[in-house]
Amino acid sequence: MNIDVVILAAGQGSRMRSNKPKVLHAIGGKPMVQHVIDAAKALGDVKVHIVVGHGADQVQANLGADSRYSDCQYIEQQEQLGTAHAVLQVLPALTSGSKTLILYGDVPLIKTETLRAMLEAVNETSMAVLTASLDDATGYGRIVRNDHNEVLSIVEHKDAKTDQLAINEINTGIMCIPQSCLAKWLPNIGNDNAQKEYYLPDVIAMSVNDGVAINTPSPQSLFEIQGVNNRLQLAELEREFQREQANKLMIEGATLSDPARVDIRGNVTVGQDVFIDINAVLQGDVVIG
Repeated sequence: MNIDVVILAAGQGSRMRSNKPKVLHAIGGKPMVQHVIDAAKALGDVKVHIVVGHGADQVQANLGADSRYSDCQYIEQQEQLGTAHAVLQVLPALTSGSKTLILYGDVPLIKTETLRAMLEAVNETSMAVLTASLDDATGYGRIVRNDHNEVLSIVEHKDAKTDQLAINEINTGIMCIPQSCLAKWLPNIGNDNAQKEYYLPDVIAMSVNDGVAINTPSPQSLFEIQGVNNRLQLAELEREFQREQANKLMIEGATLSDPARVDIRGNVTVGQDVFIDINAVLQGDVVIG
């Protein structure tokens, strides 16, 4: 099956207190949305659709300046009416019969391996929802299952009943759904909820009704599903990204005087017997040794 990737990047990000669209704030010297695109493109032959809204021109100009993203398609969501509404804007551009991955431009540390697991869990009669278990699930949609451990629905936190709030398995928002199912389900999603928005998780109940199996892979790390709504969260993911990069260099044979005091903002290649002292900032394409 062909692969379509939909990246939702239309939000304003008001808590960032910035004129820059949230998805253009950087992790490791690269806009968050680029991290998401790169993870998706590493899957191979994929078609990338980016839903833009607030700061659409800035997002397109930023990505358009890099030839690696010249094949990305942009769809504008003029009114931000929810995640299902955002994906609905892309529906006419999706490849007939494709597997459609739905990602978020402000969830930058998602791994290609996790996306591949999502794709492998989907066929013409099944879909996938990336789920995770949290000690504190406040604010997240809960995964509601039956006695056979089958997914019945996703209930948003604000709409959840007391017993549902006790559930710690959450919807990360990342899904992979056959295009044929999206074409059937999206136009039928309503906004009868506390936020008066069109929620993508409402497709779960439709999937159950249509007998489409719901598989639930999980990420290897919770950092993969962590989104950014403010600068504190941005800094937390920056630290995790830098830790990953430092670990990679050490596995490849480099000695880091203090792995917590190296800053990597690009691609670094190391040779033999490489030593990197504290407070080094490595930017762009760097070869050492």
